[in-house]
Amino acid sequence: MAGIKALIGDEVQDKSGKMCPVEEICAGKKAVGIYFSAHWCPPCRGFTPVLAEFYKENDGDCVIIFVSSDRDQASFDEYFGEMPWYALPFAKRDVKESVSQKYGVRGIPTLVVLRPDGTTIEENGRGSVANSNGKFPQNWC
Repeated sequence: MAGIKALIGDEVQDKSGKMCPVEEICAGKKAVGIYFSAHWCPPCRGFTPVLAEFYKENDGDCVIIFVSSDRDQASFDEYFGEMPWYALPFAKRDVKESVSQKYGVRGIPTLVVLRPDGTTIEENGRGSVANSNGKFPQNWC
């Protein structure tokens, strides 16, 4: 877990706004998805429901952490309200920028898939999810 913690910090927030230890939410998972997206982005609005269905089918194997490119807290809150996973708090803009730079995120939506130790599985897992038919991708194991 040190890899994910080093990347995004000790805690992320859940749907209620409660802060959750990264170690706990990543424990026993095969993959951690870092989902770069924003409310104002039409392709994101199209992919988020696909990712949500995938997540509901595979949440025993993976965890997803939303990293917002929204322009304000209200937009973040509204969009995150539609998601069934965790989020980097909107106020942590410095962490968002650091993670975006580390993975060369140039456009959204982008799904970076990591192992819980922080090693990279895929820098753009969007295609794997879109083509998975709901099944957990074998290359993520």
